[in-house]
Amino acid sequence: MFTLNRSEHNPILSPMEEHPWEALAAFNGCPIVEKKKTYMVYRAMSEPDLLEEPHMSTSVVAIASSDDGAHFEKRKVFFGPSTEYDKYGCEDPRITKLGDTFYIFYTALGGYPFSADNIKVAVALSTDLKTVKEKHLVTPFNAKAMALFPEKINGKLAALVTVNTDRKPSDICYIEFNKPEDIWSEEYWNKWSSDLDSHKINLRRAKNDQVELGAPPLKTDKGWLVVYSHIQDYGGSNTVFGVEVMLLDLVNPRRIVGRTKGSFMIPDTYYERAGHVANIVFPSGALIKKDKLEIYYGAADTHCAMAYIYLDNLLDTITESESSKKTRFKRFIGNPIITPRPGFLWEAGGTLNPAAIDVGNKTHIIYRGATVSNVSTLGYAVSSDGFTIDERLDKPIYFPRAEFEYRQGANSNYGCEDPRIVVIGDKLYMTYTAYDGNTPRVAVSFITIHDFLDRRWSAWSMPEVITPPNIPNKDAAILPEAINGKYLILHRVNESICGDFVNSLDFSKEEVNKCIEMLNPRPGMWDGEKVGISGPPVKTKRGWLLLYHGVSRSKKYRVGAILLDLEDPTIVKARTAVPVFEPEESYERNGLVPNVVFPCSLIVRNGTAYIYYGAADSVIGVATIGLDDLLNKLRT
Repeated sequence: MFTLNRSEHNPILSPMEEHPWEALAAFNGCPIVEKKKTYMVYRAMSEPDLLEEPHMSTSVVAIASSDDGAHFEKRKVFFGPSTEYDKYGCEDPRITKLGDTFYIFYTALGGYPFSADNIKVAVALSTDLKTVKEKHLVTPFNAKAMALFPEKINGKLAALVTVNTDRKPSDICYIEFNKPEDIWSEEYWNKWSSDLDSHKINLRRAKNDQVELGAPPLKTDKGWLVVYSHIQDYGGSNTVFGVEVMLLDLVNPRRIVGRTKGSFMIPDTYYERAGHVANIVFPSGALIKKDKLEIYYGAADTHCAMAYIYLDNLLDTITESESSKKTRFKRFIGNPIITPRPGFLWEAGGTLNPAAIDVGNKTHIIYRGATVSNVSTLGYAVSSDGFTIDERLDKPIYFPRAEFEYRQGANSNYGCEDPRIVVIGDKLYMTYTAYDGNTPRVAVSFITIHDFLDRRWSAWSMPEVITPPNIPNKDAAILPEAINGKYLILHRVNESICGDFVNSLDFSKEEVNKCIEMLNPRPGMWDGEKVGISGPPVKTKRGWLLLYHGVSRSKKYRVGAILLDLEDPTIVKARTAVPVFEPEESYERNGLVPNVVFPCSLIVRNGTAYIYYGAADSVIGVATIGLDDLLNKLRT
């Protein structure tokens, strides 16, 4: 698992009206470090020339320099159209240095209207990053996005190139050259393309996906790291531009040795969602600096921006190394720990979605039991070691008592669902979904610790519904500590996680009537359909740790993690780009609702984080991870 952090300096390059050649856009930059300075070649677009026919913008390759990789200056045109094959524009450069020569591959537009027949790859050579020594047309066929490896592979020059970019589907392919002149040899390319399938690196996940090379390959001790663009439903009604990473074998780069399971970055900020072409993030360059992978990308075809990932977390995620296995959630070998019991009708339809709390040196589990007709009540189990169930009661400890959680005249589809519980003072406060068969709402009940440990279940306070009628609201918890004298209630409205502050814990007087948006789905990613909190947040030295569930287009439920600011917990400091826990075992993949892991609790005991979760809406499991290991994945 890892987090993706956008640079606080974004966008790092934007159009400049005082430079007519980049007045419309400055994007898709590719950096290279030379003599302790970072140089970036990028695509610069002018406003359409009113006296030119066709009336169109022209792209040139520009260059700028920086001392820190974030603040660029001395922006100027590096090269532009000068030949028949690039007379209509030079786009999207990728730069690599081999020996004393910089190879800048770019997309050459050789005709108008633009078509697959006149969009090809060209290369410019330079030895000083000031002047271009020579230019050549590279591919005799439609292609874009080519980059050299920064060193020879098996004694040969090697490159990745995207072929048929404008003839769907595109493919990223691998090619080797005996000498530099082969790079622009039409005969060499024609021979190579005669067996194109043997050179393809298979990356598409669906028929309508589009892939395109992003950054030039970077060498790590585990393989060649390649950042690329993965576009879902390309040209369709649900197009999503995403960023992914693959790891190629050091000796045989045709072989994938690791890969992200899906996009870990999609358009999410104002400069990515609005611009010359809206809703685009397109990776075009990358650097490894100390312990980080820096990804440079075009935002909305208007700006250059940068984001970074901690390299060790990324490599652990996409490989199956021993070190990576140690920093993942580990399931209890005895899972599932709670399953429906024959003869107990109140839980015959499923045991799921448990709250858990450590009180009196024991772990107390309050879980949802559902009848076969989906009437939900709450059961109780207790464990001394956090894994093995010592005792489990035969009857529910909590059941529907109010009109907002009861369906009059019906025997199905209502009740008390998905509890979360916190200790505040001498009381346990339980939030849960109260469902009357029409609209799920959030309710709260409390019990003193003394009564709870004595199992005086009749001492539960009468529930108070705290969210408005006619607005579906679920997945709620109370932050177990006052913030500036107020209590934060986390809840879910529609598909997003919201927050609201109340003045006291007297819920006969308090209610949630505001949605401070804290976390939204990321369309096209693993949490793209909806998000909701898991258990109540846990306070750590770095912030409030909160797990949440995310639902994808395929309706798979996975778990992510976020870190909330200690002083203002409505601020998300970090968010995992990939899931921290997902359905893998048969009891998680098969059940009443397949492919679901759904925790309602997070407990920290002796430096270990425990989650208790519903699996496939049928049974309950427990999994653990070192708290520091989890927080390490949320570094910012």
